[in-house]
Amino acid sequence: MDEDSRYEAVRSRDARFDGEFFFGVATTGIYCRPSCPAVTPKRRNVRFFMTAAAAQGSGFRACRRCRPDAVPGSAEWNVRADVVGRAMRLIGDGVVDREGVAGLAVRLGYSARQVQRQLTAELGAGPVALARAQRAHTARVLVQTTDLPITEIAFASGFASVRQFNDTIRAVYASTPSELRTNAPQPPARAQAKEPDSTPTDGADPAAEPSAGIPLRLAHRGPYQSAAVFDLLQREAVPGIEEVTGTPGRRTYRRTLGLPYGTGIVAVDERPGTLKGRPHTGGWLDARLHLTDHRDLTTAVQRLRRLLDLDADPYAVDERLGADPRLGPLVAARPGLRSPGAADPEELAVRALVGRAESERLVRCYGRTLDAPSGSLTHLFPEPSVLAEALPGDPSAGLVTALADGTVRLDVGADRDDAQAALLALPGMDAATVAVIRARALGDPDVAPPGADIPDAWRPWRSYAVQHLLAAGELELP
Repeated sequence: MDEDSRYEAVRSRDARFDGEFFFGVATTGIYCRPSCPAVTPKRRNVRFFMTAAAAQGSGFRACRRCRPDAVPGSAEWNVRADVVGRAMRLIGDGVVDREGVAGLAVRLGYSARQVQRQLTAELGAGPVALARAQRAHTARVLVQTTDLPITEIAFASGFASVRQFNDTIRAVYASTPSELRTNAPQPPARAQAKEPDSTPTDGADPAAEPSAGIPLRLAHRGPYQSAAVFDLLQREAVPGIEEVTGTPGRRTYRRTLGLPYGTGIVAVDERPGTLKGRPHTGGWLDARLHLTDHRDLTTAVQRLRRLLDLDADPYAVDERLGADPRLGPLVAARPGLRSPGAADPEELAVRALVGRAESERLVRCYGRTLDAPSGSLTHLFPEPSVLAEALPGDPSAGLVTALADGTVRLDVGADRDDAQAALLALPGMDAATVAVIRARALGDPDVAPPGADIPDAWRPWRSYAVQHLLAAGELELP
């Protein structure tokens, strides 16, 4: 989009572009999302930014009305396979906070200077600024949804010092941390359900109970077919690490997560596919996170978002696939159908190879027991290193050994083509299983199962086309 097109999106308050770009208003020093309900500023006073970090780096503070730091992530970073796309996914997963810019560069296979230069040239902000913006958002969520001491929140959010934390919060939100907490939404019961596109932001749910862990609204853009996603999660659920409870339309998906600093249990609620008879045009899924270490909040949220494909751009997908004579009726029947990913790519790869029944046995025999089980959730899926040692002659030995020693990388910054080639070289791996791993674990939006009638005309959204064919019963996968 050129700047004139972006301004038209701002003038029409078009929520389709929330997270795709941001705009700052020179006369107020505030930056917003395109759908901000405030009075549209004059064109001469508007500056556009690719990221919230770039706006913050130019001296703009976040709008208190539209909360631009909490919009769905740009779908571009999940689609792109280049260095910038891979870097953005790694930064979202918290790599810079844990390993620094040097660690990010090593994972990408570039020097720190090259990474800095490429990100700054394209996005207007380097990896440190991008991570800082993410830390500020994490801090705001913890301030407004927990009773943790402010000092503890500073380090849990990834800041190196309380002073750095305080300075960042003042710069980004024009408030002190204490003022953010004082002005946070209070938890009285809502008189009636809000329209889901009223304020679709990741953040505190004002009607949630404090005992529910950290309550969040996981924002998405456009329509979201939650029934299809929850049907898939229910079919695939492995006892001990996952469960789906409730009736269709009101289900809750819960699972365990192994995270960099500890463990977590996450829960996400399904939302009906329509509101007052109309398809949702945007909104959120309600979620709750129980973490043993709050430093894992950002990572846990990002992994949940990838599993549920919440950063997708359904408008772009549906426009392309809906124009096809074969897919058009399917897209019209299920607008906003997603292509689910994985909360743990290595776990997904093992499960895709061995199947659900064997995965359940592996959890029971080799999974790590949670220190504090929650209902039927009792274990973490076993790590590849554990399986490699326990199953030296098993058909899955090649995969788990390669994952354990780093021969195969499936993290969010992995090169998809390199990972596919490495997987195909392993004993016991076939093209169909590798296609599933590439679509789900690596989040590739353009994967066609081998042998299926999936024409190239459906590029770059063939993974979504497969989901439409599966939902309509026109395709079956082994």
